[in-house]
Amino acid sequence: MKLVDEIFRMYDIRGIYDKELNEEIAYLIGRAFGTIIKEKGGSKVTVGMDARPSSIPLKEALIEGFVKTGISVYDLGLVPTPLQYYSLFKYEVHGGIQVTASHNPREYNGFKLSLGRETFYGDDIQKLKEMIKKEKFYHTLERGKVQRLDVVDQYIFEMVQNVKIEGKYRVAIDPGNGTAGPVVSEIFNSLRIPFEGIYMEVDGTFPNHLADPTIEKYMKDLSEKVVKDKFDLGIGYDGDADRIGAITETGVLLFGDRLLGIFSKQVLKSYPGATIIHDVKCSKGLTEYIEKLGGKPLMWKTGHALLKAKLREVNAPLAGEMSGHIFFNDRFYGYDDAIYASLRLLEILEEENKSLSALADEIPYYYSTPEIRVGCPDDKKFEVVSKLVEEFKKNYKVIDIDGVRVEFEDGFGLIRASNTQPVLVVRCEGRTSERLEEIKSLIFGALSKFKEVELNSDVH
Repeated sequence: MKLVDEIFRMYDIRGIYDKELNEEIAYLIGRAFGTIIKEKGGSKVTVGMDARPSSIPLKEALIEGFVKTGISVYDLGLVPTPLQYYSLFKYEVHGGIQVTASHNPREYNGFKLSLGRETFYGDDIQKLKEMIKKEKFYHTLERGKVQRLDVVDQYIFEMVQNVKIEGKYRVAIDPGNGTAGPVVSEIFNSLRIPFEGIYMEVDGTFPNHLADPTIEKYMKDLSEKVVKDKFDLGIGYDGDADRIGAITETGVLLFGDRLLGIFSKQVLKSYPGATIIHDVKCSKGLTEYIEKLGGKPLMWKTGHALLKAKLREVNAPLAGEMSGHIFFNDRFYGYDDAIYASLRLLEILEEENKSLSALADEIPYYYSTPEIRVGCPDDKKFEVVSKLVEEFKKNYKVIDIDGVRVEFEDGFGLIRASNTQPVLVVRCEGRTSERLEEIKSLIFGALSKFKEVELNSDVH
């Protein structure tokens, strides 16, 4: 298969199986990444996979690429992505790969890479691509060994020990037929948390809805169940369980910034004055709330790998982004784990003895749009954003660490180029609904001047 440049993305490798990605490519990725690990003095990795039909053949080819390069592999089998990350902290290994395409439709698959305990992303993924093109691989006659490793039981035991939960809140959960279901069930049962689940069966064809807990239409069934059956809250997980969404007892979906505010309240009690990192898409209400709690909000670029790196750099106890990636670095390992985040949410509810909506209502509310994705070609999107930065800077306060965020006392308008799709991501908010409409008009008015922007599209 011809190598398709576009599958080598900012944060991972991802494409349509048998069209952009197949076993041959997986084998070459194993060879190239194995070579990088060898060059760093490493010799062992862990490999996990999600439940997509293509994950088994891709995983087997990837492992063959590793062992041909002299790298020994612990095969974790079918596990949520956070459990593959967990293995990096628990075993003497030098990196690893999770075979997954997260919340993408069934025809996709991909690879999330870690070198040591850190995400392998950005320019490093591009260098990996060039290694594959030039076939610059480490050669050895000594094959690596493959060993099956069950990380699930140890993970469940540690999660149960980490939190204090008495099971006072009734929970409805929706893993969206992703990999979270069986693991969450075991943990909740061990903690005697009363729960019911929908779409619990692990099925990589995602027969009910795409496993994205930040999109309201995919969370509709969970929301209806929470309200109809009088649950205290609902929790949704994405396909590989590294992103969380939550439903209040009244059926309202809370986005990542509201959840991050709730988590901040607990973390700042243990770490007074600490830095809490959030991405550029998060609400002004979040930053106001963190400041009110005595914390220091730090705005950073969108992207789970970028946030995790910033977390390490400033040694913050907590970070999170709008999309539901939450990173606990207080009494956890600092990677994004939606299963652990859901446990912390239940722990906080019990500590505060409040409803989820009451906790969310403590955070200043702004009227906001969801993330709106408008089409813009990959070779034009960054150029469009650069021009918008210059234009808005003439008359407005602008934050340009990631796209253009036009700041007002009572709201903001954001346009940024997606690192993963040929789209511009737009988000606006205002203290009143009228103000939101004014800011939206300003932002979309500016975008309408670019013929390469498809304003009538909304891509998910």
